[in-house]
Amino acid sequence: MTDADKLYRLIAEGEHQEQDFKYEISSISKIARSLSAFANTDGGRLLIGVKDNGRIAGVKTDEEYYMVEAAATQYCCPPVAFTMEAVRTEEKDVLVATIAPSDKRPVYARDEDNKRRAYVRVKDENIVATPVHLFVWREENRPSGTFVPFTEQERRLLAFLSNEEGRTLNQFCRYAGTGRRKAIALLAYFVHFGVVETVFVEHRFRFRTVL
Repeated sequence: MTDADKLYRLIAEGEHQEQDFKYEISSISKIARSLSAFANTDGGRLLIGVKDNGRIAGVKTDEEYYMVEAAATQYCCPPVAFTMEAVRTEEKDVLVATIAPSDKRPVYARDEDNKRRAYVRVKDENIVATPVHLFVWREENRPSGTFVPFTEQERRLLAFLSNEEGRTLNQFCRYAGTGRRKAIALLAYFVHFGVVETVFVEHRFRFRTVL
C-alpha cells in the first residue's frame, strides 16, 4: 500500500474524535485548539490540505509545517509533541500531523483574546474543558493517591447523578449545597475513581454514574 493509498483510507474515515480535516491553516490559535484537544483526549491526526467533504486541495508544505510548529510550541502550554508527514497525490501535497495523548494534562491553548483554555475532543468537535476536567487532570499529576471518605452525603450525590441524561455541573453544584469549589472537587473525585462518567449532550457536558 502506497502512502497515497493510506491517505485515501484515512480520508474515507471522515472527521471523528481522532481525526480532523483542515483545508488550510488560516489561524495559528485555531490549530492550537485542535492540538490541545487531541493531546488532552486520545490523540489524533490533522489532515492539512483536505476539505471538509474529503476533497484534496493541497497546501504549501513548508508554510503549513511552520504554522503547526508555532501552534504546538508557542501557543500550547505545555508544548505539544507531533510528527509530520507530507503525502503527494493528485499533484498536490497533503500534510498529516499526528499528535499523541499528553502525559502532562491539561494542555492549554492560547486563544485570539490571549486567554489560555484547555480543550477536549468530542466526536469531531473541540470543546472547552470544564473545571471538572481540569481538577481530574491535576489529580492525575499528583505523586500520591487521594483519600476521599464515602459518607451518606456522597451516596446522596451519586444517587442524584444516577439518571440516564446526567446532570450539568451547575445542577450538581446547586444540589450539593456546598461551595462551588468543593462541589467541583467532589464531582472530579467521582470521575477520577471511575464511578461517574462525562457525557456530551445537547452541546454541554453532563455527568452521570457509570451505567
